Amino acid sequence: MSKEIVFDIETIGDIRNMQSMKLTVISIYEYEHDAYRSFEESELGELWPILERSERLIGFNSAHFDIPILNRYYAGDLTTLPHLDMLKVVKESSGSRFKLNDLAKATLQIEKSADGLQAMEWFKEGKIDLIKQYCEQDVKVTKELYDYGRKNRMIYYPTLTGDLMPIAVNFDPSVVQPGTSPQLGGGINLTLPL
Repeated sequence: MSKEIVFDIETIGDIRNMQSMKLTVISIYEYEHDAYRSFEESELGELWPILERSERLIGFNSAHFDIPILNRYYAGDLTTLPHLDMLKVVKESSGSRFKLNDLAKATLQIEKSADGLQAMEWFKEGKIDLIKQYCEQDVKVTKELYDYGRKNRMIYYPTLTGDLMPIAVNFDPSVVQPGTSPQLGGGINLTLPL
């Protein structure tokens, strides 16, 4: 059973200043348990051991956005955990950056349920449950696109004329060379007291 985790975060702050961004919700999908869960900032202590035990974290634009923001809350360094940023693979393959919603719509005919600006408004209104629902839906879209790409080694994007163009992708974990040890989560747990 896979111990991969698909994740996404929601934030509030000025997107032009990453240091001003504050986490409101993080949602995850655990393949091991076939379950979605969401955590608020005050619940991150419950999340860290889950991430530390994972085989790989999977996100979309996560190397540039999600991981750096999460790292400000974490005692260790999340960049040392095995990680797949699907957008990075898409950009390396196609030469372009695409929105998750556009790729999911073209590939799977599914869409995100809202956007980050709406989630910021919900936070200001105290509607945390709506943010969790939205974030979990984003994780579901990301997971389904990952599953499709991993199985078919292809996803699609829409052109301006409405045609679907393929993007070859390889979402498989990196192959460990003989004589080296794999980098897996589950090493030193940075969330337990010493």
